[in-house]
Amino acid sequence: MKIAFIGYGNVGAPLADHLQRLGHTVTLAAKESGSENVKKVLALNAAITVASPQDAVRNAEVVFLATPFQVNEEALKSVAAQLTGKIIVDCTNPVGAGLTHGLNNVQSGSAMVQNLVPEAKVVKAFTIYGFENFQDNSYPAYNIKPAMLFCGNDADAKGTVATLISQLGWEPLDVGGLDQALHLEHMTLMWVRMVRVNGHSPHLVWGALQR
Repeated sequence: MKIAFIGYGNVGAPLADHLQRLGHTVTLAAKESGSENVKKVLALNAAITVASPQDAVRNAEVVFLATPFQVNEEALKSVAAQLTGKIIVDCTNPVGAGLTHGLNNVQSGSAMVQNLVPEAKVVKAFTIYGFENFQDNSYPAYNIKPAMLFCGNDADAKGTVATLISQLGWEPLDVGGLDQALHLEHMTLMWVRMVRVNGHSPHLVWGALQR
């Protein structure tokens, strides 16, 4: 599958690396191909390619959005025309002052993304944990896969993202339409408070057990 990354820091870089090693064609959407962030990713995996944002998105089937939330609007507007019909995997979280919801719980960050690019198919995923678990999601002491909750309005897009989630070693758990994204963002805030503030392990993840 052809996958583009808009944003490739702590979250995007390990996801891009793992997806390329799984056999996908991964391209970084880069305004500056020689930037420090690009160099760091290529040092991690030289098989990842680099292209202009417009070319990277135009040629992709799936686009991962893994930027700091405050630059989402600028990043998406620059490739809005190329995003028509594309699947966007929204990995971003609107985190406000004091680890509150950055949009004051009025709407989710994913709803804002969908409003910015209404012709794209937005799926919220890879948001409820810290980056440490995207670098390494193996938990050998347990005989279950860690759960990755995701949501979106387009069934086919969610099916594609569920496949990627599974390939990356997670148990995909579809929690519904994009209106569920706000709840996933609150799960992220809970994880951050538990780990960054209250001292739980950064390798804390959720498991889905069913009878």
